[in-house]
Formats: sequence, structure tokens, C-alpha cells
Amino acid sequence: MPIKRRQLLQASLAATAPLSLSRLQAQEVNWPSAPVKVIVPFTAGGASDVLTRRLAERMQARLGQSWTVENRTGAGGNIGMEAVKNAAPDGHTICSATIGTLSINQFLFSKMPYDPVADYAYVSTIWENCNVFVVPVSNPARSVQEFLEWARRKPQGVSFGSAGVGTTPHLAGEMFRHRMGLTAVHIPFRGAAQSMPALMAGETDFAIDNIASYMPLIKTGKVKVLAITATTRWPTLTEVPTMAEAGIKDFIITSWGAFVMPRGTPAAIVNKASQTIAQIAQDPAVKEQFLAAGALAVHSSPRETELFAERERVKWKEVIRIAGVQMQ
Repeated sequence: MPIKRRQLLQASLAATAPLSLSRLQAQEVNWPSAPVKVIVPFTAGGASDVLTRRLAERMQARLGQSWTVENRTGAGGNIGMEAVKNAAPDGHTICSATIGTLSINQFLFSKMPYDPVADYAYVSTIWENCNVFVVPVSNPARSVQEFLEWARRKPQGVSFGSAGVGTTPHLAGEMFRHRMGLTAVHIPFRGAAQSMPALMAGETDFAIDNIASYMPLIKTGKVKVLAITATTRWPTLTEVPTMAEAGIKDFIITSWGAFVMPRGTPAAIVNKASQTIAQIAQDPAVKEQFLAAGALAVHSSPRETELFAERERVKWKEVIRIAGVQMQ
């Protein structure tokens, strides 16, 4: 074999060896070897909880052992995150973390019981969705631009609601207000069960809220959707423009979830979990199931997940600074 060809082959083998070894380790590691607990830091019935339970069922079917989901709520998700931080790093306790617990809370809360960078081994993203720009049916606007024209004619400005201070819908509304130079007041509610009826009744003027929460109201014509905050049109709302198409550039907001394990969990376990999620996310039945719940089934490598969460922190840190929000 000519020297040049041999050198190219050796270089190619060297480049693929770490990846092949990683896959081999992921396949051979004896995990799980005991029941697995997946902690959701939020209440049962929400998007994060529903999607986590569906994924846990698939993980159990592929990997064996018993997979149970436990809701450990409080402090914007911080209590559940702390519980996973303090768990044994053996792969048998997982946190279904979110954009809030990994990329927002550290800028909202004056005291944090965990460090989202130092305390966890990142596994994979698991789901993502977007927000919808919605207004009451009674609002005359048929587009975001028409809404802005209408809003700027209001002497006292307009209002927007959310499920609470510091939530992504609150911060999205603040981002919109700031970018558009709009006079708008935030009205926080105790949860979506209160904020959604307020919008339907015209007690608030707009919301930029989770698509999964608002999809039933959109489909039944109880609210009017003017745009979505994704990069491309949503599969179940193909007639609705993106914010960019509606004339609002660089207004991309995605909510997302990711699996993390306690820092110190062996890389072979993390890799096996990540690769299993990748296989599940590509299953057409899973994609359809997630989409029905208002989300996309996604996956990423451990490193990709870590870098993605870091990029999100940069964006939301600035939004929180603009909003001037601070939690105790």
C-alpha cells in the first residue's frame, strides 16, 4: 500500500476510534442495574411532565428495569434540581430539566441551591416547542403589525398576561415590549389556568405563551393566533406565520427539556442514555406522540446539550436584565 494512502487510512481510523469506543462502552455498560427514578421539578399534567412520562416508558421498554417519574415541585423547579444534584452519581436518578432550571433561574433567583454548569452531567435534549403570539378574539388585529398599530393608539398602553413572574411567557412579553418600544404592563397570574381565561375575556391584550398550553384554545377558536416564535412554521399550524415572517426579526423563543444526571455519573452511562434517547426520538410513532402533545421529539449528544444550554443562558440573562426581574 502506498505510504500516502496508508497515512490517510491510519488518520481516518484514529479519528473514528474515540466515537467507536464511546458507542462500544455505551452498549456494554451494565446500566440500568436498578430501578430508575426520573424527577420532574414541576407539577403533574404540564408539558414537561407529560413528555417525560412518555419518554420514560420508552426508555424502560428498551433498557429494562423499572422507570418511575416523580414530581418534586417548588421554587421554580429548584427543589427538584437540588434533589438530583444530591443523588448518587450512578445513573439511577435523572432530572427532566428545562430551559428554566438550566438557563434562566440562575439569573432570576438571588440564591440558588445548585449550579447548572458544575453540578450535572448533561445527557440529551428531549423535547422542544415554541410560543404563540395570541390575542383575544375580540381584538381587531389580523397580524402582529396590525396589533402593534392598534396597541400604539391606546393612550394607557396595553397589558400582557403570564402564568407568573419569571416564566418564559413573562420574559417573552418583556422582550417584545422592549424591542417594539411598546407601552405594556405585565399582569402575572397564579398559573395558566387563570391567565388563559383572562386573555379570552379580553382582560389582557396579548400573550406570548407556550403552544402546547394554547393549542386547544386556538383549535376551538377561543383565541386568535397571529404568529409563532419558531424558526419555521409549526407542523400543526402551517397557516400561521413565524415572527420573522410577521416582520419581527430575531424573535425566536423555544421552550425545551433535557435529561441531566448528577455530576460524576460515569461517561459510559451518560453516553448510553443519550444514544438511547436518540434512537427513541427518531421513531415515527414517538414523533407523532410528542407532536400531539405540542412538542417536537429531539435529541443531542451530551456535549451538544451542554453547549446549547450555555447559548440559551447568554440570551436569557440579557432579557432578565432588561425586565428587571428578581426572585428571592
